[in-house]
This record gives sequence, C-alpha cells and structure tokens, in this order.
Amino acid sequence: MTEEALDPTTALRPRIPSPLQPVEDERFTRHGVRLLLKRDDLIHPALPGNKWRKLVLNLREAAGRPVLTFGGAYSNHLRATAAAGRLLGFPTIGVVRGDELADRPLNPSLARCAADGMRLCFVDRTTYRRKAEPEVLAALRERFGPSAYVVPEGGSNSLAVRGCTELGRELHGLADVVAVACGTGGTLAGLAAGLAPDQRALGFPVLRGGFLAREIRRSQHEAFGAPGDNWSLDERFHGGGYARTTPELDAFADDFESRHGLPVERVYVAKMLYGLLTLTEEGAFPAGTSVAAVITGQPLRP
Repeated sequence: MTEEALDPTTALRPRIPSPLQPVEDERFTRHGVRLLLKRDDLIHPALPGNKWRKLVLNLREAAGRPVLTFGGAYSNHLRATAAAGRLLGFPTIGVVRGDELADRPLNPSLARCAADGMRLCFVDRTTYRRKAEPEVLAALRERFGPSAYVVPEGGSNSLAVRGCTELGRELHGLADVVAVACGTGGTLAGLAAGLAPDQRALGFPVLRGGFLAREIRRSQHEAFGAPGDNWSLDERFHGGGYARTTPELDAFADDFESRHGLPVERVYVAKMLYGLLTLTEEGAFPAGTSVAAVITGQPLRP
C-alpha cells in the first residue's frame, strides 16, 4: 500500500474546515446571544466530527498496522475506527466492555462495527477497567498480534488531543465561546488549545462523576506540556449518566429538530445544546456573545 493511500486526509477526502452555520432561534436572540453550529458531523459520513479529528494522527502513526481499541456497547469511537479500517484497508479489533454481551444479539452499533470488518472481543468489566495496564495489553497483543497499534478508549491520547487543535483554529475570530459535549475530554483539551487568546471553550460532560477536569488537565499536559486556563465545564446536564436521558431533554431535542431541521444526536449533542439554552436563559452570556456549538455527530442510522 502506498504512503498516499495510507494517509487518511488524502484517501478519505474529509470536508475540512467543517461548515459554520448561523441559527435563528429566538430563545437565544432575545438574550442577545448569537448561536452558531459548527457542523463537524459533516466532515465525513463514516468518521464524523471529533472522531475524525481524534483518529487522523493516530491512523497516520499506525501506518496500516492493525488498530486495537476499546469502547462500550454503543461506542461512536468503535464505529468510526471500524469504518476507517474498511475504507483504508487495515484490520481493526474492538475490545468491548461487558463479557455478557457476547451471548446476546449485536446491537445496531456493534453490528455496524462487525459489518465493517472489526473483530469484537468482549471482556468482563473488571478486566476492562484494567485495560491500560501492561499485563492486560500484553495479553491482548499476544492474542491479536504484537504489531497491533493500540488506541485508548474514546481515542483520547496525545495524538488525538493534538488533532483536535485544528477545530479551535478553524474558529479563530468567529465566536466568543465554543461549546462541545465531553466524554473522555480529549476533544475539549485540543479544542481549547487551538483557540485564539480572546476565546474560551465550554464543555458539557455526558457522564457523572466529576473526574473530567482532572483528565483534561492531564491530557493537555501530555500533549502540550502544560494545561490551559481558557476552558471550563458545566456538569449539570448529563441527564443521569452516559446514554441516559430525561423526558425534558427528549422534548428539547425533538423541538430543536423541528425548529431547525437538524437531527439531534441524544447521547452527546442534545445535552450540550440543552445546556447552552439553560445558560443563556440564566444570563451566563452577556448580550452580544457569539456561541459556536460543535455538532460532533448525528443519530445512528440502521
């Protein structure tokens, strides 16, 4: 395989920079807030949004070797990695949390991974929690081959964080605040580092626990040598935890879809947009503020 074929930017022809679309929504405008949608979901149909940005440097580093990575049963990261393997022609292995899932029919997310050629390895939850330990990684490499290139859960290593800095650079001079939903925090870590000095990043964690700020600081230290101070988190909008929702959140997402014709992904995007509306109504943004909401993905289609 040629070097050009292995370069994901050349081979996959992503839509970079992703579009920035203004949204007319009186719930924001009556407070003097200008809402923009950073349509990262349109970067590539199979590797949308932050998945492209977090994978691109890792895929270059892997250089066609098998890629082994980790995720839960509904992991967007696993789907994106599997799709990249199919499109670029390299093997993929997905280590899935929960050995009990091996005895059940594959859900639509894992079925998509399998259809794209990913080998699925189900492990018990205790082993999964130890996935970064040398002995666990050694056992996986012994099973799947010593040449496998390991990407952590969510793709959030230092290469992924550096890949997300381009998202911030694309928004220079275009918004005062840039908001993004957070899982592992890698996207926010890179986004914030790429912003101009007069901009700030705002993250909305989709998991409970209060651990994410520490992880973001660690990620920025590993990627850039020091953490930044131009970002913050609002942890009120996780809806009960990962992949959980509330009737109020569902009603908001349905309404946003009908107002703007945008399918709203519920695990991440809905929580971020709902958080932005709440903050706007609370007066958190001074009149005249422009807020760019990063749309990292769309709902999974069968």
